[in-house]
Amino acid sequence: MSNHQSIGYVRVSTSKQTTDQQRDALEAAGVTRIFEDVMSGARSDRPGLKALLEYAREGDTITVVALDRLGRSMTHVILTIEELQARGILIRSLREGVDFTQPVGRMLAGIFASLAEYERALIRERAEAAREAARLRGKQTGRPRALDEAKVRQAWSLREAGFTPSEIAATLKVSRATVYRAFDTAKTLAH
Repeated sequence: MSNHQSIGYVRVSTSKQTTDQQRDALEAAGVTRIFEDVMSGARSDRPGLKALLEYAREGDTITVVALDRLGRSMTHVILTIEELQARGILIRSLREGVDFTQPVGRMLAGIFASLAEYERALIRERAEAAREAARLRGKQTGRPRALDEAKVRQAWSLREAGFTPSEIAATLKVSRATVYRAFDTAKTLAH
């Protein structure tokens, strides 16, 4: 006999709503353990979903009344599904008729994985476009430099005075890696 479990997740947005209808549907579908949240899907700190994701094991099936119960947006739903698939956890959605244990469901799982990859590519493209636009406007992108030009020149002067990179790092209160980057920057400033 298999040790795989049929686990359910229910969510309603407000305490004025009840999870009874969702619970009844999941129990009728053979779900043996149900996790729940009574809060907006827009919240990322949903303890019921977190507990479900920690509890579920490879080979288990998570059943929801509708896929939108799993996330705050289509992107979040897709990423949650992708995480579950990567862990070998199957998904069933009663409303959409999606059952990843069946051939059509596995095909849909592939589509969801492709959508997740597409969404990540769009996010990377938008971030790169924003960085490039900022760079063209002369704005600093990414993490600010630990040492300004004056400190870079100071690091180089200390090196020429015979101090070790470790001593320079301690003096300037930065890491040795930052000191080595400062040396490279100082060389380009000298040219």
